[in-house]
Amino acid sequence: MIMPLESLINFSGNAYELAAAVSMRAYQLAVLRTPEVEKNNGKVVSMATQEILDKTIGYKLIAG
Repeated sequence: MIMPLESLINFSGNAYELAAAVSMRAYQLAVLRTPEVEKNNGKVVSMATQEILDKTIGYKLIAG
């Protein structure tokens, strides 16, 4: 899976929230090591970015 550059360019939300969400989701994917991760050669950052930009998963930044 390649990085969805066109979707990143057109992203109109908060870039910090996006980066935090991608980081957390990539960590989750790396720990889970599902067959889908294995199929994509362990490229968890691009998978996480694609999931978030496609709204396959949602995220909410919690201020702490």
